[in-house]
Amino acid sequence: MPAKGKHRRPKSSPVTRGMVAAGTGGAALAIPLLGATGAHAAAKPAAPVAAPQTVRAAAPAAAPQAAPATYEVKSGDCLSRIAEDHRLGDWHRLYRDNRDVVGADPSLIRPGMKLTLGAKPRAAAPQDTARTSAERAPATDPSASGAAPAEAATTATTGQGTASGFRAPLDSVSIGTPYRMAGSMWSSGYHTGVDFAAETGTPVKAVGAGTVVSAGWGGAYGNQVVVRHADGMYSQYAHLSQLAVAEGQSVTEGQQLGLSGATGNVTGPHLHFEIRTTPDYGSDVDPLAYLRQQGASL
Repeated sequence: MPAKGKHRRPKSSPVTRGMVAAGTGGAALAIPLLGATGAHAAAKPAAPVAAPQTVRAAAPAAAPQAAPATYEVKSGDCLSRIAEDHRLGDWHRLYRDNRDVVGADPSLIRPGMKLTLGAKPRAAAPQDTARTSAERAPATDPSASGAAPAEAATTATTGQGTASGFRAPLDSVSIGTPYRMAGSMWSSGYHTGVDFAAETGTPVKAVGAGTVVSAGWGGAYGNQVVVRHADGMYSQYAHLSQLAVAEGQSVTEGQQLGLSGATGNVTGPHLHFEIRTTPDYGSDVDPLAYLRQQGASL
């Protein structure tokens, strides 16, 4: 019999103790488990950030070119006047764009010819995204090449001088139409040389020593001779009735080149004489001033 007045502590059920213990243990274990979970979450690497893409600005679209216009040549027209009236700038470009229509002589245009006004369209060259050949190639040392620098070559050519002297193209000089006289009958709008009065058959002579670069028919100039001189300048003798030299031939000062005449686009016999910086039309300089600078008596 149990003693009176004493109370026994009720025994906990094993199951209850187990639950408490389990609960306690679970609670105790919950802390590190949660911590581990948090630590695991913190250690998880963040998603990689995409690198910013470089946006290339699109090249601006080329402005559309106006379609070239067509002009019909009228009586009294010349290329310089047409170029000026239509604000085309230099008449030489107008001539280049219409050389197939005008022909070899820009001073001879006829009514009814149809000229293209404005630059002809050209295909745009594709742009190379890689480095240009100039960037890839090493710089060239002029002294390493066999050719001498251009400046030195020019100086050497000029240095040959004019030891043989210069003279007038005719023995008897009588000046007709002067240099740069304005007029619509000339394609350039002015006279590109000087005219010497001379009857057909008058001997025409080289103003200085040089090499014949052209001898033959020259369109509106008729029979002509062009001579390159030692200083790099060119003399032209036009409207000749006969030629006495051939292309490639060397001539001396005063040597006969041919006989004066009235061939080509002329109104009568005379000698048309020019001094040029190139053998071609449109590179004229004052012929009399040049001859006087070289010592010619005019």
